[in-house]
Amino acid sequence: MKRHAGLYLSLVIFLALVAGVFVYPKYFGAENRPWQLGLDLVGGAHLVYQIDLSKIPSADQGSVVAGLRDVIEKRVNLYGANEPQVYTAQTGNDTQLIVELAGVKDLSAAIQDIGATPLLDFREVDQSASSTASSTIVDANTKFIYTNLTGQYISGAQLIFNQTTGAPQVSITFNDEGAKIFQRMTAANVGKPLAIFLDNQLIEAPTVSEEIPNGKAIISGGNMTVDAARTLVQRFNAGALPAPITLINQQTVSATLGNDSLQKVIVAGAVGTLLVILFMLAYYGLLGIFAALALIIYIALTLAIFKVIPITMSLAGIAGFVLTIGMAVDANILIFERIKEERKKGLPYSSAIDEGFHRAWPSIRDSNTSTIITAIILYYFTSSFVQGFALTLLIGTLVSLFSAITTTRLFLNVFLKDKMSDMKRD
Repeated sequence: MKRHAGLYLSLVIFLALVAGVFVYPKYFGAENRPWQLGLDLVGGAHLVYQIDLSKIPSADQGSVVAGLRDVIEKRVNLYGANEPQVYTAQTGNDTQLIVELAGVKDLSAAIQDIGATPLLDFREVDQSASSTASSTIVDANTKFIYTNLTGQYISGAQLIFNQTTGAPQVSITFNDEGAKIFQRMTAANVGKPLAIFLDNQLIEAPTVSEEIPNGKAIISGGNMTVDAARTLVQRFNAGALPAPITLINQQTVSATLGNDSLQKVIVAGAVGTLLVILFMLAYYGLLGIFAALALIIYIALTLAIFKVIPITMSLAGIAGFVLTIGMAVDANILIFERIKEERKKGLPYSSAIDEGFHRAWPSIRDSNTSTIITAIILYYFTSSFVQGFALTLLIGTLVSLFSAITTTRLFLNVFLKDKMSDMKRD
């Protein structure tokens, strides 16, 4: 490593420069890969829904809540939110669903649609109560029979076009259990309409042309537009809720307030980093310069990783990252103190550096390992903002190990080699 230290250091610096350009919001394809910012930084809504589990057996409530979370997550993903957060919380005997929508342009529409589309189901025409039972006409006088085929049996839907006419169509795929139910329904209703209801509102009533045994159906109509077909696809993909939900609390964060928070946290992070650099320069002199350069490289590389993944940056996540800046310098302090001790023993710089890194490594390894374990526990056993803090802390700690052990050492080996040679000649 010493022999090619200059080459390796040049490579690290080049990567840091590329990373620095990449993380800057206005460059490097900012439109295609913008920063993912959280609710508290770009504005949005914090929604709390009450889950009604009164009609769900106790043994099934856990799976129902988990399925409900998945369905709602599908829905909020339709609105262009920056990594929307959907999680559940237990308050006494009440189970709540928390939805955080960051950066949504049409917030009112998103909130309305999440609460206004709770149930999707298929219904047959009541032949005994409707004079139009044998026709394909469905009007206000038509009565329907509830079935057990609901949106929870739909595995996916997509917009397609008729290869001959070019007309828009909707392709629906059911899961295995849903395919069996759908086959029985289509076999019993050939030539008759099969109604699709969303929140007890009729949205489509296609006529069954034949029995469908494979769990794949195509909805088409002469008057169906592309926009109508696309909306239908979104509704199918949104699924059905296994339990009713009610919005009980809504907190809105304005984009202006979020932008103000973002500016403040950037200033705080920059001031904190500058103070750390000034301390290292004042206390360690030449070694402090190398530590400062390594720290700048660490910041650029870590932010690039955050953007590539991407990680939704909230105030808590940025706090975790700022914390790792101090931890990265802490590793350098351990190394430099060891080097100073070895120099006092009369060792030349080359031997002092090797011995300093060797003796400081166990402490650096153990302290960072404990931090990594803590971050993993926080990530998997908490939710929302705490997870953001844990994730940035985990990634930052891993990168700081590279920065302290590799980047700093390369600087020392390259720029202190003349002093090493002088000490060897003495």
